[in-house]
Amino acid sequence: MNADQRRFEVLRAIVADYVSNHEPVGSKALVERHNLGVSSATVRNDMASLEEDGYITQPHTSAGRVPTDKGYRLFVDRLSEVKPLSTAERRAIHSFLEGACDLDDVLRRSVRLLAQLTRQVAVVQYPTLSRASVRHLEVLAITPARLMLILITDTGRVDQRSVDLGDVITEDNVARIRAMLNASLVGKRLADASAEVAQLPETVPSELRDIATRVSTVLIESLVEHPEERLVLGGTANLTRNVADFPGSLRPVLEALEEQVVVLKLLAASHDPGTVLVHIGEENEAAEMRGTSVVSIGYGSVDKLLGGMGVVGPTRMDYPSTMAAVRAVAHYVGDILTVR
Repeated sequence: MNADQRRFEVLRAIVADYVSNHEPVGSKALVERHNLGVSSATVRNDMASLEEDGYITQPHTSAGRVPTDKGYRLFVDRLSEVKPLSTAERRAIHSFLEGACDLDDVLRRSVRLLAQLTRQVAVVQYPTLSRASVRHLEVLAITPARLMLILITDTGRVDQRSVDLGDVITEDNVARIRAMLNASLVGKRLADASAEVAQLPETVPSELRDIATRVSTVLIESLVEHPEERLVLGGTANLTRNVADFPGSLRPVLEALEEQVVVLKLLAASHDPGTVLVHIGEENEAAEMRGTSVVSIGYGSVDKLLGGMGVVGPTRMDYPSTMAAVRAVAHYVGDILTVR
């Protein structure tokens, strides 16, 4: 083991002890707890070198050191790979998420699960509508003069709208409208589908034109992307359990988490369902979040990103376990939503 590798092993041991105990770590404790294979004097020299390079710091006049943001970054970057969860953990995640009945339930369960697994704040972004396509459009007559439209996307979103027709409609004409809509819309992105719907009244037989106009007006509301993007947040109370990790006040962090725009920015870089991203402390753009670390990932399939998810917690976090949990939950959520 060369000197660089040995210093990294010392840093790794300091990170492990500090994450576990939240106490500054001294050389004597490192030698006693970790089989580093070198003397206390060598460990002290390595700690001095790590401190000089900005990877650890001395918070008080005590002999102990704690990792800096730079130290955590080196530690995360040197993880050879995200450790896999155990078979039992993976089975538990799969069975918990498989029990969900719709998109809302899948995302609520995901947030609850991530918060429990990591003991941090979990956040999941709803599938971005611009990336969704129409899977099916059901048209049902709920009265002789009123229709129910049920739009189902490939991301699991279900949107119901009722249409007052102003006149009665036959079952045969309901079937004709249903067939024409599905022929025009199925498989199309929502933006393209809305353009198709706008053209519909001009292409149908004259006896269906008034009905088609009313249906298309209502349907376009479902297809046009809403400017606000929805998030599901859970486990905020976990931050208060780590209040000592936030010198000064937790309030700015809690207020930032309530701002959808701030949280969406935290997830914005998560473009790849296979890659876990870690932003540590000062690497976070929002000033209020610079005392936190954000572990995030995209979810969906290889060729279709649906959204982002992740966790927010103190920089003193168990990065290997947190990264593994975030990746595993994203994998199962992507599977569930892309095969439904």
